[in-house]
Amino acid sequence: MPECPELHLAARFINEACGELLFQGGVQRSAVGRGPEVPFSSEAYKVTAESRGKELRLRLEPLRAGPEQALVFRFGMSGSFRLCEASELPRHAHLRFVTRETPPRALCFVDPRRFGTWRLGEAWQAERGPCVLLEYPAFRENVLSNLEDKAFDKPICEALLNQKYFNGIGNYLRAEILYRAKIPPFEKARTVLEAMKHQVQNSSLTLSKKLKLKRDNPDLLELCHTVPMEVVTADKNVFDPSDSNNYAAFKNWLQCYLVPGMSSMRDHNNRTIWFQGEPGPMAPKGQKSRKKHAHLKADPESPTSMVTTRASKRRSGGAEKPPKPAVKEEEEKAVAVGSKKGRARGRKKVAAAPALSEPEAPVRAKRTSARKGRGAAPVV
Repeated sequence: MPECPELHLAARFINEACGELLFQGGVQRSAVGRGPEVPFSSEAYKVTAESRGKELRLRLEPLRAGPEQALVFRFGMSGSFRLCEASELPRHAHLRFVTRETPPRALCFVDPRRFGTWRLGEAWQAERGPCVLLEYPAFRENVLSNLEDKAFDKPICEALLNQKYFNGIGNYLRAEILYRAKIPPFEKARTVLEAMKHQVQNSSLTLSKKLKLKRDNPDLLELCHTVPMEVVTADKNVFDPSDSNNYAAFKNWLQCYLVPGMSSMRDHNNRTIWFQGEPGPMAPKGQKSRKKHAHLKADPESPTSMVTTRASKRRSGGAEKPPKPAVKEEEEKAVAVGSKKGRARGRKKVAAAPALSEPEAPVRAKRTSARKGRGAAPVV
């Protein structure tokens, strides 16, 4: 699911790719787009963008007299912007802005899964707090001054998804942040944040020691800013909308999320959290971490958990085929004996062979990957 780095880079892409372009006409909407019609048309207008947390604002500015139009987008699970030939629109291009060029191009809001939305007007969503990426001082103050809120009664991994306090953090960022901070995901949020607040307020430390402590051991809130910033300042190919093969760069950057060897568990909202070590005291009861099968989730060829699940099933199915030659060999041995007793004994061996050669592991892996698919799909 796109998080604040993707939104920020999408805004940068629009400003860089469309900075010298002029657009014309009305805004074209697909019949199935999850947003209203845009009542705007102009002979010549420019398009600019800016982001805040998990939202992106688009401004349509006429060159001549006429009202501007602003749109605020949420990308859902698969939203993005692309600039392409108007005659070769991508599938699922639900909103299109056409240039005055010959031949014309189109800036498209593309969303295959159709969870992304847009609304008219320039106001950011009121329930969202300051952006972790672009408004760090205000973000930090908003969290530390509201620790009595019941939102912090929850495990820290669940509190990190609360956009009232952590605007821009999503599933992959929370995993990376907690991994680097060495904090169990199911530690109580208030416990983590109050300890951090007291450490900052410790008057026995000199200013130089406080600065050194921050530099060598960044706290959770600092990581909420610096980890997304790593994505933004990395090679542009990490989330470059013009590069269809950019997932490899993102996968190489990850240290915890979907990484082989890491553990995973579903939180109380049924969203999968990836981590290393113990889950923490507030882990859901009756669940065990699934480190054993983490490699199935981290299929290097699959950018989404749904694809990984299908691939895992195919691999599991393939793993069950090798015993067949062994079964055939047993049958041939039984026939060679020549007696009914020998054949009966041979059939018993045939029935036992699969259980001896494959003690349920492939079947269990198959069921586990399916469960993971259902648990993880809503959060990628």
